[in-house]
Amino acid sequence: MSIFALLLAFQVKHFLADHPLQTPYMLGKFKPGWEFAGPLAAHCAVHALMTFAIAFASSRSVGLAALLAAVDFVAHWNMDRIKAGPRYLGRFKDMKAPAFWWCLGADQAVHHLTHYAIIFALVSL
Repeated sequence: MSIFALLLAFQVKHFLADHPLQTPYMLGKFKPGWEFAGPLAAHCAVHALMTFAIAFASSRSVGLAALLAAVDFVAHWNMDRIKAGPRYLGRFKDMKAPAFWWCLGADQAVHHLTHYAIIFALVSL
């Protein structure tokens, strides 16, 4: 797969996994305590499965695709927990405040940089 095709595939994947495929249950990732863990794991699993599909289609290597899917799962887990956690960036809930948008922008940047790293691995290995 070309770099452009991979960039396009990961952009579509990110949109689908973060919006149409994110269920009301998965929005429980904002819950306090450890109640967030199941919903966040489900959300990250959708991202990881879609990354696996793209990576496997590109590389035809189950091992590499599984490794890159795991990287995406862990990166997505950590960033979304930081963004959603009420003791972390999740405390910035006022959509009229610049801090809310800075946090959202940082979240999206981390996800896209993760995709770029995965694409780099796919075209380099």
